[in-house]
Amino acid sequence: MKQRLNLSLASVLSSLLLSLACHHLAQFGASTEADAEEIGGDPDRDAWVLPDQMGGIYKAQCAVCHGPDQEGSSLGPSLLVSPLTHGDSVDQLVVSIATGYPDKRMPAWRGTIDDEDLRGLAIYLLEKRDGERGDKSRGVGPPPVIPTSPVSSEHHDFRIEALIGGLSEPYSIAPLPDGRILVTEKMRGVSIVEADGSGATLVTGTPRFFDDSVIRGTTYTGSGWAHEVALHPNYSENGWIYLSFGDRCSDCNAISRETGLPVVLLKLVRGRLDGANWIDQETIWEGPRETYQAGAENGASARIAFDDSGHVYLTIGVFTDYRGIQDLDKPYGKIIRMHDDGRTPDDNPFVDTPGALPSIWTLGHRNAQGLAFDSSTRRLWSSEHGPRGGDEANLILPGRNYGWPLVSLGVDYDGRPIHYAEEYGIEFDPADLTPTKVDWTPSPGVSSIVFYRGEQFPDWQDDMIVATLARNDLWRYVIDENGTREKEVLIRGLGRFRDVEVGPNGELIVLLEHRSGSQILRIVAADQN
Repeated sequence: MKQRLNLSLASVLSSLLLSLACHHLAQFGASTEADAEEIGGDPDRDAWVLPDQMGGIYKAQCAVCHGPDQEGSSLGPSLLVSPLTHGDSVDQLVVSIATGYPDKRMPAWRGTIDDEDLRGLAIYLLEKRDGERGDKSRGVGPPPVIPTSPVSSEHHDFRIEALIGGLSEPYSIAPLPDGRILVTEKMRGVSIVEADGSGATLVTGTPRFFDDSVIRGTTYTGSGWAHEVALHPNYSENGWIYLSFGDRCSDCNAISRETGLPVVLLKLVRGRLDGANWIDQETIWEGPRETYQAGAENGASARIAFDDSGHVYLTIGVFTDYRGIQDLDKPYGKIIRMHDDGRTPDDNPFVDTPGALPSIWTLGHRNAQGLAFDSSTRRLWSSEHGPRGGDEANLILPGRNYGWPLVSLGVDYDGRPIHYAEEYGIEFDPADLTPTKVDWTPSPGVSSIVFYRGEQFPDWQDDMIVATLARNDLWRYVIDENGTREKEVLIRGLGRFRDVEVGPNGELIVLLEHRSGSQILRIVAADQN
């Protein structure tokens, strides 16, 4: 299901003067990729991604009428106004641009703008309407200001309480039954936060985590970090805590021997706490050493979930080897499934497939930064980053292929169509791929998800709570196998929500990420003391 704001050129291009100006531009403006590149892309995109060709196309074809920032000009109105009446999806906007509306004096741009660029341009327009990728979306600039007054939502009013701050590069939280909270910081490890937020104690004895300083002077960064921490569903009885992290090794495969640099892959272990000491560690899952890569942890995903039948799941992302996502002998871009003690289940879908990793449950995932089991329906869901657009909520079913890098409802970072199937020579039948249940385009930077179960917010029971990074929102969704039935923004524009969990008393615990010092917040019913 497409979910975003209505936007159609037809609703704003209505004057003859605008029509004449746009036809003039079609005749004399830039209309090729080379022309667009010469004019320049969008300088506001992150520096590490491909140059945004859509910014150049917009500047060449549209800016004379709509202004450089879509704010309008003497030749045409703003593209940022509301309401907009001709469709609420990327596909409908593509039709508006391609075919135009002659009765509205809106020219058709098909033939002037290449067909393969129409979707990228539509997403570009929606991104601008949705807001720039400014400091707040990247977690820099002034720290978030936590509201001091109660916040109203459709079903419940709530308060936001700041519990503890000063965290560095956090990734995950896990509320303990006694009100304390486990938190991971990528380059520090696991800490125990006191229930009243009065302090935090670093857990000793966990796997070693690495600061990039150990390899400064090289081009290699991002390795050996702590990621997700999660409690076993029967933690009160068995005390097991699960931890995913980047397992780093040197001189252990061809890549490390050739480059002289360490290689890394996610690993899943469990252990217990004895005070603030990590004990009884056991390996639950690790990949073959030949699949470890340099830099692979940057697309780690690393989320952990449990079902109600004694299984644990782990999402594994990808940074470098997109082709390997479709290969069953490689762990990249997969969700793996194990018994909670590390044994491989006999009913895993590829357990009898020659050459396949028997732990694979599903494939075709890009960067699944959310994973949650809905106990009311006994279904597993993931939330995943697309490239530019195409963020997804997926219903996870055994053996299914979710399509990356073969297809996406988004575009690549330069605004051009996803091309990796052609680049890698991968032939596939679209009918063999499992479509997403919710498409978020433009990308909100969807992160963690949790299904709410608790007493404080009874009208949210079994709803999906969704954290976003780039969008800076916290959302509530009612979702089923057909997609979205209800959606609501609970908190708007506060900051980068990295993780969200349900506390022991039904409160929501959220991890708010910021370069100045990240913090843990507690969301409680407004009438709670």
